[in-house]
Amino acid sequence: MCAGGKGILAADESSSTIKKRFDAIGVESTFDNRRDYREMLFRSDEAMTKYISGVILFDETIRQKAKDGTPLVELIQKADSIPGIKVDAGAKPQPGAPGETITEGLDGLGGRLKEYYDLGARFAKWRAVIDIGAGIPSYTSLIANAQALARYAALCQEANIVPIVEPEVLMDGDHDIDRCYDVTEWVLKEVFQQLFYARIRLEGMVLKPNMIVPGMKSPKQVSYEQVAEKTVRVLKNCVPSAVPGIAFLSGGQSDEAATGHLDAMIKIGNLPWNLTFSYGRALQAAPQKAWSGKPENWGAGQAAFTHRAKMNYLAALGKWAADEEKKAA
Repeated sequence: MCAGGKGILAADESSSTIKKRFDAIGVESTFDNRRDYREMLFRSDEAMTKYISGVILFDETIRQKAKDGTPLVELIQKADSIPGIKVDAGAKPQPGAPGETITEGLDGLGGRLKEYYDLGARFAKWRAVIDIGAGIPSYTSLIANAQALARYAALCQEANIVPIVEPEVLMDGDHDIDRCYDVTEWVLKEVFQQLFYARIRLEGMVLKPNMIVPGMKSPKQVSYEQVAEKTVRVLKNCVPSAVPGIAFLSGGQSDEAATGHLDAMIKIGNLPWNLTFSYGRALQAAPQKAWSGKPENWGAGQAAFTHRAKMNYLAALGKWAADEEKKAA
């Protein structure tokens, strides 16, 4: 899932999230439009076969069929990619922790994992959300989310499904890069402590963390190399070498920044894990705009998706350069 430069496409947007994405391009979020858009991505032969190793799906998508009746899961499998599934029920306000959230979805998860396995999923994803602000994160929220991630991972491994463990420290706010580092270090250490208590086999999981970046409202600008150095340092301090792969989320970064940061990390070298990408918006914003809900734009949408997937593939190999972005998709 994380080797050879290939990365994971996060196509697991919830109904409300995909509606926001479609609203931005003037497309109604209907069952058919959501299917057509994702079918367009999964039929992008070059992108799917050369640059994508797995696809995270939403509950609706893993059950959908293409226009010709082929299950979307089969399109992914035919591209020699692995289907996966988002299994959390989203972040909800956490009692006793004002301004913070707890991710729900553990109730009945064992049964749902068995069903998803039968539908073709071989890995899963659970996202915990950690915000940075005045007085937060609190230990109350952090430990609750870390324990939920560990319980989820244990259920996945019992079901023969690889868990993607995603503790995301949000890049909202005006905090600087050092504050992001400190919070991320705390989060990762607590998460791996809880994974140890839950007896998770680290060799059978993938970590999906945030990069160490300043908040989007921070006035301080940083270079790709600064982000890479701090991200690699915190990972070496917190993530055991037994973890085979780390697939970064893009958060609110621009397409090019998410690519450039990954490339700079690979170029540091001497890393004990395979580093790659697991991007949603940073892989999909361009193809969504190019497609715009029009069947005649499938080719343009697929070309834009292929271009972004290739850029991140090159970055995961340490072979990306900014001038590559100037080439036509």
